[in-house]
Amino acid sequence: MKGSAMGVYERFVLPRLLALAMRNRELVPFRQRVGLAASGRVLELGVGSGLNLGFYGPDVTSVVGIDPSPALLRMAEARSRGGRVPVELVEAAGERLPLGDRSVDTVVTTWTMCSVGDPAAALREARRVLRPGGALLFVEHGLAPDPGVRWWQDRLTPAWKRVTGGCHLNRNMDDLVLAAGFRVDDLKTGYLPGPKPLTFIYEGRARPG
Repeated sequence: MKGSAMGVYERFVLPRLLALAMRNRELVPFRQRVGLAASGRVLELGVGSGLNLGFYGPDVTSVVGIDPSPALLRMAEARSRGGRVPVELVEAAGERLPLGDRSVDTVVTTWTMCSVGDPAAALREARRVLRPGGALLFVEHGLAPDPGVRWWQDRLTPAWKRVTGGCHLNRNMDDLVLAAGFRVDDLKTGYLPGPKPLTFIYEGRARPG
């Protein structure tokens, strides 16, 4: 795709495709666990179409949802109406968060860091805005441990990211989290059903180191 065709695809078609893909029922248990583990004022990086909003538990007092896509934010706004938790939606990039230092209790990121332009910068920003004792809760897909799967991830990523809004299949999530100054308290990994290059999952909790 070139020029205006790529612009139309990224602005109108891609957000709807992403919203549809993220409705996969296999992802619901992850959303439930993250929602119940979050507390206080929550920053959700890459809120997308707002699929996590209905899962936040009674310990959450408010949610700030950040996303660079106006189309996805409109979907999230519709999904947030009438919810128990106050939700503020902001169009912004994860690498430059419009929040003060130590201003949130929990940062949530689910299937987001694969497509952030600079995931290291976004995670450093997450650490900056977390209060002392706050938690980063993450569920991400990324680099698999099996050499054969990694081979495919490395070769598929250049074409894959062109049609999926920059999604990388081969980012090592625990290394990125540690490099941003977090300590990982809990980490579970494994494959979801489906093609292995697309489905290796990191689910964890980290705190500022």
